[in-house]
Amino acid sequence: MARTDNDTWDLASSVGSTATMVAAQRVLSHREGLIDDPYAEPLVRAVGLDFFVRALDGEISLDAIDPRFNTRRAAEGMAVRTRHFDRLFTDAAAAGVRQAVILAAGLDARAYRLGWPTGTTVFELDQPEVIAFKSDTLAALGAEPSADRHVVAIDLRDDWPKALRDNGFDPSQPTAWIAEGLLIYLPPEAQDLLFDRIDDLSAPGSRVATEHIPDVSMFSDVRSREIAEKLQAYGQNIEMGELIYHGERNDVVDYLTDRGWDVTTQKMPDAYAANGFTFDEDSTIGLFSDMSYLSAIKR
Repeated sequence: MARTDNDTWDLASSVGSTATMVAAQRVLSHREGLIDDPYAEPLVRAVGLDFFVRALDGEISLDAIDPRFNTRRAAEGMAVRTRHFDRLFTDAAAAGVRQAVILAAGLDARAYRLGWPTGTTVFELDQPEVIAFKSDTLAALGAEPSADRHVVAIDLRDDWPKALRDNGFDPSQPTAWIAEGLLIYLPPEAQDLLFDRIDDLSAPGSRVATEHIPDVSMFSDVRSREIAEKLQAYGQNIEMGELIYHGERNDVVDYLTDRGWDVTTQKMPDAYAANGFTFDEDSTIGLFSDMSYLSAIKR
């Protein structure tokens, strides 16, 4: 279903289902010992989307969809991504930053699974239904956050900076921000507004991590459609080409640099190599060869 200006979702529908998809991939990485996320699997099972539950139970093999993109390769890809954003927080904490914000938090369990220094506050922002589901599910598991966790149930199209401040956020203190897997779901002008707001709320020494995809049309090209058709045959009906926003958008690197941030980027093949993995251009992951992981520090 195509996006609309005021659409909403839970973790089993629309954009929310992609958060469940990503969490299911984190399960694979956790099982392979590449990341530590013991909460991903119970969260995915609690959402209950049939395709992902069957995949975790071994009833669906990724090899049948793309022989070059097996379970191990999928686990490696998510490990590269997860480690990048984990590192933003751990490096910031080592530098003395004690305030963190997870934008569009989905099923992200970093407030529970990372070893936060004493006195750290982690703010999670997402749609109310998404926030409530994750909080309730983790509470039922007996999970306890390892930081002072503040949830901000709000749509990022609304005035989330005010909601953040109302929940105890201190813009005078350095902040570590992550916008993981978020930008493609924003219209180009909303992407600019997101970073304008982050910049406005960030004291010197603040940090941010995200991804940069130069051309989102890759999600609708022939190769992507072929993969989507194979997935649909197994009951996975997430149509990425309909969920993302197309159109020319500003380069994130240039946008942040122009606003006084020192930006570091790493192309996907280089990120794989840095983690000891091989990037296979001919497999599904080859679609992302032009994507970069980005981190920045505000001067």
